[in-house]
Amino acid sequence: MPTPARNNHASSVQIQQPRTRSSLPPSPIAFKEQQGRPPPTTQQTITGKLFRNLFKGLLFSQLTLTSLLVIVLTIRGLILASSRHFHPKKWYPPLLASVSVSGVASLAWQCIFIYTPSRAVRATFWLSPILTCSVGILLVLIGSAVDAGIGAVFVLFAITQSLYGCWISPRLEYTDKILSLSTAFPPPRTREVVSLSIVVSVVYSGFLVTGIGGATSTRTNLDLLFISVILIGLAWTMQVLKNAQQVAVSRARYVNFAHGEDMDAWSALHVTVKHLIGSICIGSTLVPIIVLIRGSIRSVNLMSGSSDEVMYSGADCFSTLANKVVTCGNRWGFVHVGTYDKGFVEASSDTWKKFRSVNGLEEVIDSDLTSSLCFLSAVSVGAVSSLTSGIWMLLIHKDYALEVTLYAFIIGYFVGRVALAWLQACVSAYYVAYSEDPHSMRFDGTIPQRIQRLQMLRAHRDNRERERQESDESP
Repeated sequence: MPTPARNNHASSVQIQQPRTRSSLPPSPIAFKEQQGRPPPTTQQTITGKLFRNLFKGLLFSQLTLTSLLVIVLTIRGLILASSRHFHPKKWYPPLLASVSVSGVASLAWQCIFIYTPSRAVRATFWLSPILTCSVGILLVLIGSAVDAGIGAVFVLFAITQSLYGCWISPRLEYTDKILSLSTAFPPPRTREVVSLSIVVSVVYSGFLVTGIGGATSTRTNLDLLFISVILIGLAWTMQVLKNAQQVAVSRARYVNFAHGEDMDAWSALHVTVKHLIGSICIGSTLVPIIVLIRGSIRSVNLMSGSSDEVMYSGADCFSTLANKVVTCGNRWGFVHVGTYDKGFVEASSDTWKKFRSVNGLEEVIDSDLTSSLCFLSAVSVGAVSSLTSGIWMLLIHKDYALEVTLYAFIIGYFVGRVALAWLQACVSAYYVAYSEDPHSMRFDGTIPQRIQRLQMLRAHRDNRERERQESDESP
């Protein structure tokens, strides 16, 4: 990425240390020339290798079959272009334009994060609800009951985002600090890696759009199945692309944080694509599922605020389950996947054990807003993309306004996630490197101060809860 001006939060101690080795063991990677594969720290099991090769094969098989399906649907759609129910010249331009807009918006969004991270963090949490609500209003204006119902869902989602933004507002200052520290000096050639990822995601999305249009031209039940298959393939492929970038950038950033050496992000991406795709595919499948499970468990715990003993024991059981699930797959494991060539499950387990070995760090990790920030940023990109195509279709071909708007939102969201993966990678590398050597001079007091702050707040909450229980028990 372009070299930004020094941020007020960036620690000169953390970044500008002389190139001296810490107490950590020597890195398993040759820092100057990243030509070979990172040697694994443990002997990989046959089962692990089998699963990595299996998922790698599934990825390439999916890409091949999806491409063939898209080509067949596109050709069929061109043959049936004379159908009065489908007008390619009215359907394709708005959606393809929105795909291009998503790429431009993603580039602009991350540039804002680079040069003014503090403003970008705050802008994300108020701009995303506004844009999401605008999409909902646009769908309501289309006029049909189905459109109005889906538009109402978008408006409700926007309200939820607003409430969430109010709830997490006390954590924004820390988020600004940790983001500024971890991204102050990106690895060399990060700009090329991110730009390539965005271009690939935009081109691939545009290619799939042609297949969706071909299936839309006939609108049979089988075509609806084809469209669903294409969208599922898009989601998984974008996850793999995003996580491949995250592994490469986090590997390069970890080398700097842990060992004080610079590493080329482009070379890290080359090694990642050549050797680590299998583990990335496994992580791209597990992480969304585990995030959904853990999020559902947290929601249940928040709603079980009753003093009833059965409810309390149930919430405690769910909390235990959530703590077990997160060790099987988490996004911080991608750092060890890239650095040590571990299997994804093993990398996730080892990373989380490191977090738990530092008193209070797990609570800091759980309260981290980087994932929410990237999610809402991608939602904003998706909303901009859907507004572009939705307004266009509303003016020229209202019958297809709903589906084109939804397609544009989905594509824009995934392009936005790919574009901002490097931010999440830098923050993940910072946490992992800190957990392995908390006393390193390359880190300032940001995380220890946050740990102390959270412990004080927890103690304050416990005292208030104890006082409330004592007052309830008193006659």
